[in-house]
Amino acid sequence: MSRRVVRGVAGAALAVEAVLVGCRAAGVRTPGAVLAGAAALVACAMAVECVVLGRLWLAARRAGAGRRDAVGAVVRTAAPGPVRRLVAHEARALSSLGLWVLRRRHGVPEDALAVPYTGPQTAMVYGLLFVALVETLVLALLIPWPVVHSVVLVLDAYGVVFVLAFHASCVTRPHVVGADGALRIRYGALFDVRVPAGTVASARVERRCPEGGSARVGADGVLDLAVGGQTTVTVELTSPVTFVRPLGKHGSARTVRFHADDPGAVVTALVRGPRKSP
Repeated sequence: MSRRVVRGVAGAALAVEAVLVGCRAAGVRTPGAVLAGAAALVACAMAVECVVLGRLWLAARRAGAGRRDAVGAVVRTAAPGPVRRLVAHEARALSSLGLWVLRRRHGVPEDALAVPYTGPQTAMVYGLLFVALVETLVLALLIPWPVVHSVVLVLDAYGVVFVLAFHASCVTRPHVVGADGALRIRYGALFDVRVPAGTVASARVERRCPEGGSARVGADGVLDLAVGGQTTVTVELTSPVTFVRPLGKHGSARTVRFHADDPGAVVTALVRGPRKSP
């Protein structure tokens, strides 16, 4: 019941705010009584949320949770799982901008082989970035209403940053072939599949153009993780590997197909097996 109260009141407040912003943007004069009522609704929503979330926090504390664990329990109760995962993906993507600037990579040990995979999408990403910049400039010149102008400018600017962050997450999070033969297949901050050492039955260079989205699991237990609509490496496993989709759904696959800019190097490293330390 507490979760429904929080989401219901917050949704009503956001709906009212959206209507008022639309009226202001269209130049519709809003009576003072309506503005006062909207302000009262927002204040009421904030008060209800504070009370409900405070009760959830206290309940977690009484159950023996620490302060940080109690905050985590409140977030898990108030926000749906897919929303939390999307926010986490977005935070990781934005943090990748710093790694990109510093020329660092995430999760690549010194004795491991890093396998880039951004080749097919680089031109597309920079083209999308150019279009977003042009759109931002054009709309900044055409929109006459100050409120709409500000909102659109902020959204477009964040869109440009997010496109860069997405590409940065793919550059700084390559596939990884460990010294022990383990394989880590990634797609930016969205997808991360770990294949334990010793479970790779075979690996070969094989260029395919699977249908569907970037990540698709077929009925035959084949996971296609395409970049630019193509995969170049096929890895067959001795036992199924489990993974988590971007929104939290679990899956498993016995065969994994993914793209690598240098597929030959990946296949050579996997076929060679564990490397001995010098």
